[in-house]
Amino acid sequence: GNIFTQQPSYFSDLDETLPTVLQVFNNILHKCGLQCEGASAEPQKLEEKVSVTAGNMPLQELKDIVLYLCDTCTTLWAFLDIFPLACQTFQNHEFCYRLASFYELAIPELESAIKKRHYEDNSVFADLWRRISHSRKKMIEVFHILINQVCLQPILE
Repeated sequence: GNIFTQQPSYFSDLDETLPTVLQVFNNILHKCGLQCEGASAEPQKLEEKVSVTAGNMPLQELKDIVLYLCDTCTTLWAFLDIFPLACQTFQNHEFCYRLASFYELAIPELESAIKKRHYEDNSVFADLWRRISHSRKKMIEVFHILINQVCLQPILE
């Protein structure tokens, strides 16, 4: 068995951790000057006009965001792949909807910013492109695992 079977209280720990995971997506949107939709969208102060976008932020910041996203997506995928029983807990937080909204807002923006930027060194472009593509792939796989576990498996059982 795994640690969750041995220690059922870990499900409530997971439940308490998920808002933090979702906040990662909100932070990335915010850093790219994008607004998150849904229940947790915090109202923006009027003075807080966001002028930084993925397209005009410093290269190091873009790199950091893409790296952060790539790590987050890979970790989420690995966790759900090993432990699909956690899917219901994810879905209790409207994870599919939140992930889809994030994907729709952030991925085109980040891809465009990566493509349009001028690079001194082409290997930097190649690395960023590889990481954003990997992130996109892992987000889709996470979505598939969630849909499969939460929607399809119950029908088949």
